Formats: sequence, C-alpha cells, structure tokens
Amino acid sequence: MKTSYDTIKNILRTEKGSELLPENKYLFHVAMDANKVEIKQAIEEIYNVKVVKVNTSIMQGKWKRLRFKEGKTPEWKKAVVTLKEGNSIESAKT
Repeated sequence: MKTSYDTIKNILRTEKGSELLPENKYLFHVAMDANKVEIKQAIEEIYNVKVVKVNTSIMQGKWKRLRFKEGKTPEWKKAVVTLKEGNSIESAKT
C-alpha cells in the first residue's frame, strides 16, 4: 500500500513558488503515478491543512551533455496546491 510520504516527495522552494505564497499556493514534487485526489489526501494528512484545489503538470526532462556523452534528465510531476484561507505550511516560508 502506498503511503502519503510515497505520494509527496518534497516541497519545492523556487522563485516561482515564493511568488505564489501570498496567494496561499505551494509547490510540491510528487510521484508520477499520483492523481489529484491522492495528492490532496496526502497533503492534508502530512501538514494538517485543508486543501481547496490541486493543479498538476508533468515537467519534461531536458537533454544534457557531459563531455562526449548525451543523456536526458528524468521527467517529474509538479503539483500546485491551493490551501484554504487561514491555513499555511510553516516549512515553506523559511
């Protein structure tokens, strides 16, 4: 059985994520096979907050080159989670 910690890999701290904080939105790196309902349940269980909306997108891998070898970074899934007014995640603000 998949746990909440298998669904949510980590919280993303990026410049775009910092701009979304006043709107009460947070960015998460999530499992590729996770759907919006599973993401919502996992966030509510881990952080004890009320989730209003979840938007997901798959970030495409990029082609990279190291000396004479080319390779591609893996694809990953990003979730933008909107919390109910008055809720917040403290670890994202520091």
